[in-house]
Amino acid sequence: MLLLLISIFILLVFGLLYFWQEKIIFLPDKLAKNYTFKFKQSFEELTIQTEDGIKLHGLLFKADSSKGLIFYLHGNAGAVDSWGEMASVYTTLNYDLFILDYRGFGKSEGTINSQEQLYKDVQAAYDILKTRYSEKDIIVLGYSIGTGPATKIASTNSPKLLLLQAPYYSLIDVMKNKIPYVPTFLLKYKLETNKLIKECKMPIVIFHGNKDEIFPYSNAIRLKENFKKSDTLFILEGQEHNGITYNPEYLVELRKIFRCT
Repeated sequence: MLLLLISIFILLVFGLLYFWQEKIIFLPDKLAKNYTFKFKQSFEELTIQTEDGIKLHGLLFKADSSKGLIFYLHGNAGAVDSWGEMASVYTTLNYDLFILDYRGFGKSEGTINSQEQLYKDVQAAYDILKTRYSEKDIIVLGYSIGTGPATKIASTNSPKLLLLQAPYYSLIDVMKNKIPYVPTFLLKYKLETNKLIKECKMPIVIFHGNKDEIFPYSNAIRLKENFKKSDTLFILEGQEHNGITYNPEYLVELRKIFRCT
């Protein structure tokens, strides 16, 4: 009887983990449809229609003299009202910046319920931006949870550069390290950056802090094993998971990269 009760308990826990994993992985902030953004720089609100009728929202920040576009996929929390605060880092380097809110984030409708849906949503947004910018002028940039979808987009399209901040090897790998007693087949969001990166033909640049407490920089070291000759890894000394965009070394290297692209 005790063994049966333990088995039932384990199954219940696994069931909750399976059906609640979106609530564990994604922590969105919602914004009212009439929310007014108060950024000091020029921006445009964009609506992206998905194939299943959901409307996604994003912000396009404009540089005074644009060389191209940064297609930015943000982390697992917040919304564009807070993520947009770092837009000037890129617009002052003469790149427009587009930030997409995933389903359920900000003004975006719906909820995330599968990896395939997430990938399709990001592709739908990318397709809209491709009507405005040539791919030879687009840089895909992913941060944290956004690095998997960013690598997916780069692997199936032709931007000129893929830039990753604090990536994970895969969410399967993260799960094995953080909760090794849970079977990985329960994970709906495998986000296998390690496999996708092999399909990316453009140069790849990764920035990872050696004090990252969320995704240790060993993730980046392992991803480097799949690098082409054109790919580069920068380990930022003393950098934690948050704040890479404002890291002085990151900003120096970013300027060098942008001068060469």
